[in-house]
Amino acid sequence: MFSYYLDLAWRSCRRHAGLSVLMVLAIALGIGACMTTLTVYHVLSGDPIPHKSSRLFDVQIDAGSLAGYAPDAEPTLQLTRFDAEALLRDKRGKRQTAMSGSNLPVQTADAGIKPFYATARFATTDFFPMFELPFRHGAPWDAQADGQQARVAVISQALNDKLFGGENSVGREILVRRESFRVVGVLSAWRPVPHYFDTTVGAYAQAADIYIPFSTALGFNFGTSGNMECWGNSGARGPRDLGSPCSWVQYWVELETPAEAAAYRQYLLQYSDLQRQAGRFERPSNVRLRNVMDHLVQREVLPTDVRLQVWLAFGFLLVCLVNTVGLLLAKSLRRSGEIGVRRALGATRPAIFAQFLVEAGALGLLGGLLGLGLAWLGLWLVRLSPAEYAPLAQMDWPMLGLTLLLALGASLLAGLLPAWQAARVTPARQLKTQ
Repeated sequence: MFSYYLDLAWRSCRRHAGLSVLMVLAIALGIGACMTTLTVYHVLSGDPIPHKSSRLFDVQIDAGSLAGYAPDAEPTLQLTRFDAEALLRDKRGKRQTAMSGSNLPVQTADAGIKPFYATARFATTDFFPMFELPFRHGAPWDAQADGQQARVAVISQALNDKLFGGENSVGREILVRRESFRVVGVLSAWRPVPHYFDTTVGAYAQAADIYIPFSTALGFNFGTSGNMECWGNSGARGPRDLGSPCSWVQYWVELETPAEAAAYRQYLLQYSDLQRQAGRFERPSNVRLRNVMDHLVQREVLPTDVRLQVWLAFGFLLVCLVNTVGLLLAKSLRRSGEIGVRRALGATRPAIFAQFLVEAGALGLLGGLLGLGLAWLGLWLVRLSPAEYAPLAQMDWPMLGLTLLLALGASLLAGLLPAWQAARVTPARQLKTQ
């Protein structure tokens, strides 16, 4: 029967080509607009490390001055160098890392390539297993390299391609701000979306091209990029010196269970109390320990305009469906005589209902295929925009399947009332008018 209904739908579409084209276009426009915005939302709001996000925590400790203090307000976004190094020494988590971003001039040791600026990240060795960076060659440096301020580096695949033509460069030398560093690892292509472990350099920034031990970068006095908040008087010290009242270090810890997270939060409170007793902290103890997704929500990483666009797109889809319902009703009224003949020949009301519902579904699938093309066009236009997240607007297989399902579901929903109306046609009345 299904193939028979499809044949009837095809004949009906040919007979009422104008109305059929209008319905397909209405569905396509609604689906295209909806899936363009929904795909962008899907890409930007996803969990960047879903199997582990509940076990990775961003650490905040309020080390600010009493000036501008408000009870229970959000602590300083990042840690001071003093606090980050103190937490690292205590090693209360399974893994922990202190880090910051930067931009540094890079070239090969043989000076065959002119210096150019590359994004850099200063971190401790736990950074790599915590955030599961994929290695193509070599491995990260070890904890001993952290303590000895070793001149070692891990580079991205893109930087390796640019400097060494894609060869295995482990053991070779590069110059970072004219200082020689030995390559110990080369990453595979990797871009976390969002850039969750450091949103201060941009929520959708590219991953760094070069990774250097945190202690080594401090030893060479490499500058940092991103957010820095200072208070009080640092005297002759620079903002990145050990005792400076400036927060600029991101600190993350990996904890296996909720019990470990609760214990670590208690540890942070105790640490804050001790620092206040020692005269370093002025404010009452105020700490935050948020996992990845809570951290992204607090940082309001998802642009508000993207949320608004999704609601507007669904509203537009609803308008398109209302118009589709009207067109289907008009089409069913034109076919009252045909329905009356079918009913007189023995077709039941459920059969008529199913026939019109299959026709609506077929039109919906056609509209979905056309809407998919419009969505691809919409995403291409998004990628041309200057927004930071624009290059990420790509449709994946789940969203492609959702597009067709949404088109089918929307068309079937729009076809319920016309199909019910068609099934209520009285054959005797229609035959008398023929």
